[in-house]
Amino acid sequence: MTEDSIRYEKLVEDALRGVVRAALEQVSDEGLPGAHHFYITFRTDHPGVEIPDYLREKYPTEMTIVMQYQFWDLVVEEDFFSITLSFNNVGENLVVPFAAISGFADPSVKFGLQFHNPEPEMDEDTPPPSKKSKPKPSTDDDEDSGDKSDNVVTLDQFRKK
Repeated sequence: MTEDSIRYEKLVEDALRGVVRAALEQVSDEGLPGAHHFYITFRTDHPGVEIPDYLREKYPTEMTIVMQYQFWDLVVEEDFFSITLSFNNVGENLVVPFAAISGFADPSVKFGLQFHNPEPEMDEDTPPPSKKSKPKPSTDDDEDSGDKSDNVVTLDQFRKK
């Protein structure tokens, strides 16, 4: 069998992560339109993820956040995004590299993506992303592990077994 030296699977996942980045950029510029809201699941143990210690203890490997009514300071960069959400009425800034995302859903339009995330390897040469700002407004917007939509795109069917 021929070896995939082009690594199409990685190219496709990178392109689909670009869809997530573009959606977040649009929301950063214009806000969430209509009934749109996002569930973003990410690996908390991925290099570059920055979350408060108490959240890392509660979610040692994976966490889902909801972007709907109350979020602040959404900053989208090439390799990561940062956002402030409220947990128990305390604003907390989260930094999430796009490579850490394992799922993205917008239930309002039944759209979803799932990504293959291998166990993270700590790379000493890769510095964590830098944050732009860290204000901490306080309002209610707790994390939620929402239902994934009907049209989830998975890449498992294309993987070598």
